[in-house]
Amino acid sequence: MTTAPPTEHEHPDGVHRAPSVVIVNTGDGKGKSTSAFGVMTRAIARGWSVAVIQFVKSGEWKVGEEKVGRQLGVDWWAIGEGFSWESDDLTRDEAVAREAWRHAATVIAAGAHQLVILDEVTYPINWGWIDGDEVAGALRDRPEKVNVVATGRDAPAALVDVADTVTEMRKVKHAYDTGIRASRGIDY
Repeated sequence: MTTAPPTEHEHPDGVHRAPSVVIVNTGDGKGKSTSAFGVMTRAIARGWSVAVIQFVKSGEWKVGEEKVGRQLGVDWWAIGEGFSWESDDLTRDEAVAREAWRHAATVIAAGAHQLVILDEVTYPINWGWIDGDEVAGALRDRPEKVNVVATGRDAPAALVDVADTVTEMRKVKHAYDTGIRASRGIDY
């Protein structure tokens, strides 16, 4: 099926610039964090101060985004404990997630970063480890120039409601489903 290219661009009424936005990348498809790190790259190119707080990945993981981000001056905290199904102590994992949120809330409220990425924050919210309404409140009440990108599957309603942009990545097909492991340089 082919379609004709658009010949007019429709602008909504009242288009204006906002001092900052909240973006949520959710869904069961690949690309939620990857998209957030694309925004990170744009922000760095504009001279912004950027912070990343990862809620699942631990500091022991060697991921490409972190390596490049740190080289480019991103304040990076990988505070998570890893995959829940590999945990020996979910109580400890919950405590770590709560500490990650306390740190993230402090970073957001301080207003020193023009972009804060909350990578995989939806998981501890959905597990009841951190309060989704508290997260939404912190995003709603953030300093005027702080943009936030939050990622993870099953974004809770409170997070969706406070967001300016919500994108759902939908899995059509994924290599892992056919037995192909995550690839360095593509997945991490």
